[in-house]
Amino acid sequence: MVIVQGKQCLIIAHRGASYDAPENTLASVNLAWEKEAPAVEFDIHLSKDGQIVVLHDFNTLKLYGRDQEVKDQTVEELLQLDAGLHKGEQWKGEKIPLLDQVLATVPQDRKLVIEIKVGPEIIPELEKAFAISGLGPEQIVIISFNWDSVAAAKKTFPHYKVYALSSFKKNKETGIWKPSIEELIDRAKKVGADGISVKAVDAFDENSIAEVHRNGLEFYVWTVDDPDLARKLKTAGVDGITTNRPQWLAALIQ
Repeated sequence: MVIVQGKQCLIIAHRGASYDAPENTLASVNLAWEKEAPAVEFDIHLSKDGQIVVLHDFNTLKLYGRDQEVKDQTVEELLQLDAGLHKGEQWKGEKIPLLDQVLATVPQDRKLVIEIKVGPEIIPELEKAFAISGLGPEQIVIISFNWDSVAAAKKTFPHYKVYALSSFKKNKETGIWKPSIEELIDRAKKVGADGISVKAVDAFDENSIAEVHRNGLEFYVWTVDDPDLARKLKTAGVDGITTNRPQWLAALIQ
């Protein structure tokens, strides 16, 4: 946690300590804990046989070398892939983790930020995993671009923080960003979200952040590796910043 002008801001390790280690692996998660990250973010999918696996893309070609959808592969097939080699020879042999394996790494005073990449069909398995993890609701945050998943997660886990993710697109002719912050506030409130987590672009300012807070919501940003931008966002009042370099960034903006 970093405190700026009396306000706490959560520094979140993006896909683990992904600047230094292969993203969404146990190596990356554990390195983030070693680097004293207060929270680690990672992505989850459902395998063909209904187990929750940790990786970002819907297809395993880009990082793992197999041109196939995650949902069409069993856990046994996914575990055959090398999740570390793309980052360097020293990471060869890293595997795609199961959610249970990541849940088991969390120190008592730290948090996980779990991005649901798919629809609400993952919620029953997520509920089982949380029940046996031993982690409290204060240690888990759920995020998703899928608004149905946001609504289902909040309904199933009323005591957990759930945030809606959004990026922005700028109209080249008008210069107007869409969606507007007002639209995000309205939609987040309708699905029961606790806040929004948005891409750190020029679509908002400190007045926008204040408006989100006035509506009883929290405001998080991703993915920031620029210390000057991080300081600006902190001063503007964001509640959390996701970064690939948690320890490095926290030290520079303290």
